[in-house]
Amino acid sequence: MKVKEKKWIRFRIYAVTTFFLLGFGAILARAYQLQVIERDYLRGTAENGIIGTTKLPPERGTIYDREGNELALSVQVGSVFAHPKQIKEKKKTARQLSRILGEKKTRILKLLRRDRSFVWIKRRISPILTQQMSDLKMDGIGVTTETRRYYPCREIAAHLIGFSGADNQGLEGLEKRYDDSLKGPQHRLIRMRDALGRSFSINRTDRSGRGMHHLILTIDKEIQYKAQQALKIAVKKTRARGGHCIVVNPETGEILAMAVVPEFNPNAFSKYRPDQWRNRIVTDCFEPGSTLKAFLLAASLEESVVTPLSQFHCEEGAYKVGGRVVHDTHKYGKLSVSDIIVHSSNIGAIKIGQKLGYAKFSDYLKNFGFSSKTGVDLLGERKGFIREAEKARTIDRATLFFGQGMTATSLQLTMAMAAIANGGKLMRPYVVKKIVDESGGVVKETCPKVVRRVISTRTAKRVVEVLEGVVGSEGTAPKAAIRGFRVAGKTGTSQKVDPKTKRYSNSKYVAIFVGFVPVERPKLVILALIDEPKGVAYGGLVAGPVFRDVGSWSLNHLKVNPQPDLLAVAEAKAKALVSDTPKDSGNSAKSEEVNKIAGELRLGLLPDFRGMGMREVLKRGRALGLKVSLKGSGLAVKQKPEAGSPLNAVNSVSVSFNPPG
Repeated sequence: MKVKEKKWIRFRIYAVTTFFLLGFGAILARAYQLQVIERDYLRGTAENGIIGTTKLPPERGTIYDREGNELALSVQVGSVFAHPKQIKEKKKTARQLSRILGEKKTRILKLLRRDRSFVWIKRRISPILTQQMSDLKMDGIGVTTETRRYYPCREIAAHLIGFSGADNQGLEGLEKRYDDSLKGPQHRLIRMRDALGRSFSINRTDRSGRGMHHLILTIDKEIQYKAQQALKIAVKKTRARGGHCIVVNPETGEILAMAVVPEFNPNAFSKYRPDQWRNRIVTDCFEPGSTLKAFLLAASLEESVVTPLSQFHCEEGAYKVGGRVVHDTHKYGKLSVSDIIVHSSNIGAIKIGQKLGYAKFSDYLKNFGFSSKTGVDLLGERKGFIREAEKARTIDRATLFFGQGMTATSLQLTMAMAAIANGGKLMRPYVVKKIVDESGGVVKETCPKVVRRVISTRTAKRVVEVLEGVVGSEGTAPKAAIRGFRVAGKTGTSQKVDPKTKRYSNSKYVAIFVGFVPVERPKLVILALIDEPKGVAYGGLVAGPVFRDVGSWSLNHLKVNPQPDLLAVAEAKAKALVSDTPKDSGNSAKSEEVNKIAGELRLGLLPDFRGMGMREVLKRGRALGLKVSLKGSGLAVKQKPEAGSPLNAVNSVSVSFNPPG
């Protein structure tokens, strides 16, 4: 090859290389210009094509009871929106929307005339309306999918769970307390224009790094349902203002039920007054009355200032102290410490307290959890009040010993009684057992926690022996007794302060019974409180039956077997009452009732399935060798054959169910 040709080839190679290098450099320079120098300008230019962005409510996690039953969940619904600036015939559009959505034409027209690029017309419509609106295909009108909160059990545990608002933000109860955990990723409705200027919308999810979480509660839906039903019946029967009922596991502090009356439906919370949303078990304080004598006994025995057999003179029902006269319901002479508690003598309590001392008793009450928050995972909890020793007058010191002059919440009183039931340990109460992620992995788990030891195990056992007498025939709460089980507890009937006169009212009372069952190994601590009952206001007569009904049903639900010897004794007493009642005594109604009680105690009878869940009915029916037929859903309301039918004549049972509430 000639030298000249070689030079020409080399020149062409250099030229092509230079051309490509210059081109690549130009591309890099242009990329730098677009990505770095003109980044903000170009982003603004691109966003000019977006009409607007609207944040949609985030989906929320599900709230379950301890058995996995749904108490709160999110459901998909449709929502109608409009681009007012794109709608030319606003009156015609408003008329069409009014006819389909059932809204006033004037309201829709007012929205369409607003000087905005986006407005909501109607949110959370039914699936049928959603489909109709999607088929309509009107200019400037669109439908998007949102989520709304739904509470399938309606009033069940409503005060505990609370509710969320229009934008799925927690407003009350656990929904508010755990709002950050329950909220899922944010959704955005982005409205854009295509090349022809036509608008379209897309629903886009903003991932925040984690999905939504779910709550698993300690609440048992079926015990909760029973507590609310029993409480409603008692409030209605006594024409009371309202009431509370709380069920707790004394060994762990788990809250199994938390019922408040009056109730409300969280699916339509706006139809109720705000004060009806309040969980009064933690937000309302009251004077505990004679229930405090149980803790006076515990403190006095722990300090060894008395024994159960120590005796005090109860002044025949009237005792002057601090310039005031304290009265007992009945006139008593000498009573032992045990009898003072069983008969609930205020004068006897004062004399025990005077031996213990006001300051020492105050310290014990604080150790039992009074005048401080329990630490429960709920909002709005109050501390209550105990007057300091240096500020207490003589009469203030005397009245504290029988539960006046201090305040407490229902939860504080329940956990204090739980400390006696479990052998002297004050437990922290809780309602959220676990927080789990979308795949079921545990994010956070709550474990039982002992706050402190209040009294010794020996003292707790001695107190329990005395409190067991309260539900005996000589005590103040025989109506709280549960057949087949040993029960212990204490009644209280406290006067309320009249807000006008600032004095104790002669007509407004709080009736309380708080106790536990079974005595030998307590599974349940139950408090029943009836607020302002009309007529008879004694805790044993008014609140005791609520304890009995809830306790009896819950023990059966938890498969805690009664003691056969106690059943036999109860049946023998019932039969003896029947045989001892003269036929012409006019007590036929009482005889029938006693006969009924005796009959229910006999073995070999078909049990009462009412109030149970489907799983429980199947389990119990099959255990008895029966063919079980189920109809409907929810909780059992009717059965055939009826409860009490001889099992040897029954091969199958049909049970009907209805949703709670």
